[in-house]
Amino acid sequence: MRSACCRKWAGNGLGHAPLGTINVHASLLPQYRGAAPINWAIINGDTKSGVTTFKLQHEIDTGNILFSSEVPIRPDETAGELHDALMQAGAETLLRTVAALKEGNLHGQPQQDIDAGELKHAPKIFKEDCRINWEQPLEKVYNLVRGLSPYPTAFTMLQGKTLKIFKAVMEPAAHTHAPGSVHSDKKTYLRFAAPGGYLSLLEIQLEGKKKMGWKSFYGDSVSNSGYHRK
Repeated sequence: MRSACCRKWAGNGLGHAPLGTINVHASLLPQYRGAAPINWAIINGDTKSGVTTFKLQHEIDTGNILFSSEVPIRPDETAGELHDALMQAGAETLLRTVAALKEGNLHGQPQQDIDAGELKHAPKIFKEDCRINWEQPLEKVYNLVRGLSPYPTAFTMLQGKTLKIFKAVMEPAAHTHAPGSVHSDKKTYLRFAAPGGYLSLLEIQLEGKKKMGWKSFYGDSVSNSGYHRK
């Protein structure tokens, strides 16, 4: 939802728009300034997000806030689903902003005047950010999967191959299994152990294969090759 060219505009185009230049950002600024606000809101386990229109200035995502709209985050919502919800909210908020601009009733609020508590940031996500650390608590692992689905996708290693996890559910439970160990009854579940329970896989993709449900994956790979995590 952020303009891919906003840095260029901020550097070269601000003086060419008589009424100023407006951007839409997929967070409730000043929270989550940066390239990946949708992903990081879910990765951090937030229960709400939103969109903000603001006036561009030279420092990225720091201009005066014009309008904002809050959007709740469901406990099982993925980054892709939140993106679609924010896209709709962003369109509506931008229309409100343009209408106020046309009427001459646009009054920005400096971001530094907003008491937003401790600021969270949304830096660009790299490949290593997507690797699952099974030593982390179950909920953190689950939030990482949600926050990176469908792209760039959380992953782990299975028999030396990359296993992307697009969809999963948490199964809180006390157990003594090693973090990251794989468990299945070959009928009803395929899951990884983590502190506090299991991550039960629903939609996955093994390196070199297409995306599929875990049952198809199990028949295609696990039962035939005896896959185990390394």
